[in-house]
Amino acid sequence: MSSLDADTVLLSILFLVVIENALEIYISLRQVKVYRTALKVPAELTSHMGEDTFHKARKYGLDQEKFGIFKAVVMDVGLLCMELYIGLIAVLWQLSVQVVDKLQWDSKNEIIVSCVFVLISNVLSTFKGLPFKIYKIFVLEETHGFNKQTARFFAWDQLKGFLVTQILMIPITAAIIFIVQRGGDNFFIWLWIFTGVISLVLLTLYPIFIAPLFDKYTPLEKGALRQSIEDLAASLKFPLTKLFVVEGSKRSSHSNAYFYGLWNSKRIVLFDTLLLNKGKPDDSELSEEEKGKGCTDEEVLAVLGHELGHWKLGHVTKNIIIMQVHLFLMFLVFGNVFKYPPFYVAMGFQPGTRPILVGLLIVFTYVLAPYNALMNFAMTILSRRFEYQADEFAFKLGFAEQLGQALIKLNVDNLGFPVYDWLYSTWNHSHPTLLQRLNRLKELKEEKKLN
Repeated sequence: MSSLDADTVLLSILFLVVIENALEIYISLRQVKVYRTALKVPAELTSHMGEDTFHKARKYGLDQEKFGIFKAVVMDVGLLCMELYIGLIAVLWQLSVQVVDKLQWDSKNEIIVSCVFVLISNVLSTFKGLPFKIYKIFVLEETHGFNKQTARFFAWDQLKGFLVTQILMIPITAAIIFIVQRGGDNFFIWLWIFTGVISLVLLTLYPIFIAPLFDKYTPLEKGALRQSIEDLAASLKFPLTKLFVVEGSKRSSHSNAYFYGLWNSKRIVLFDTLLLNKGKPDDSELSEEEKGKGCTDEEVLAVLGHELGHWKLGHVTKNIIIMQVHLFLMFLVFGNVFKYPPFYVAMGFQPGTRPILVGLLIVFTYVLAPYNALMNFAMTILSRRFEYQADEFAFKLGFAEQLGQALIKLNVDNLGFPVYDWLYSTWNHSHPTLLQRLNRLKELKEEKKLN
């Protein structure tokens, strides 16, 4: 092995980082131009979106995009390239060895050192990202009326998030190193099986045990809405076991709805901000800004009709299968190339030092970067296709008008800007734009009339 090999690897990684981010920034700048030049409400929305709301959404979108570009330049290009160039990963690994020695543990045990490395890396990563999080929440979101967090809530939320992440990541890291060390030549198969099982376990346990640590979940009160949702679920044979409202308004005024659970135990979660006046019969305790926001019961049912369409059409299962195939291919590549010495020398390690966890990071993040970019783009296209199919499913349930109204309300309440550059939308949006979805609903109505 020559130093030239390591230099070539490092330069190739730096080149990939710069090119990938340059592409993202170029696409974002195209949308910035749209925010600055699109000054009229689209004709399809003139009866639903006033000039004032349109320009608020335009300014919100512009501020978000400019912040995203700034963060990409500073964090994803400047800081990352500097870290790679100075060999920060190797420095942190050596620091981990020293910490293990100080604690009088076995510094030759790669599992122990890897766990300490994960902890130190996560502490550094948290502090690096903290200024950007604070600005996004307490300046950007606050300016546009979405932030509901206090400084105390934010600090406690970040601390809980950090602790939960470590509790999950450290044992998983130990298991990964153990499998690679003891799994033989085909360890990548065992690694794939392990990550698949862990993914399913976390999908099951996260909403039940972890999510309630961060937000308050309460059963939806008995009434017309609950009965309608239960009737809709029963008509589709959706195995609904519980129905919750999450107090998302303590965190943000953005709204959402989703379902989770495996096999015959499904739960539906509605954000309180999705419900009209947060679902409160008396709006006297709401601020003037909050009054009248949210969807009617019929519109909430339409949104859930769309979400249940994802389940009925097998979109969740298809996504899980695709991601498992994707993971298998990534582990297969990792198993065949992670021992290549120049990878580690390029990261600043001495010849002969090849930590498994660092190899995983190099292969997944940098070696497979072009493949990951193409895969993400393909999944974005597939996601949009699934969204159209779920909209059509809700349409066939008889929610044509209600779904259109709900999409418009959610867009207006969340200050979604309705005009997008075609390349920006194609590359970034996992959902069709509001106008695209409304146009598709219109086409479905016309097709129904013809038939």
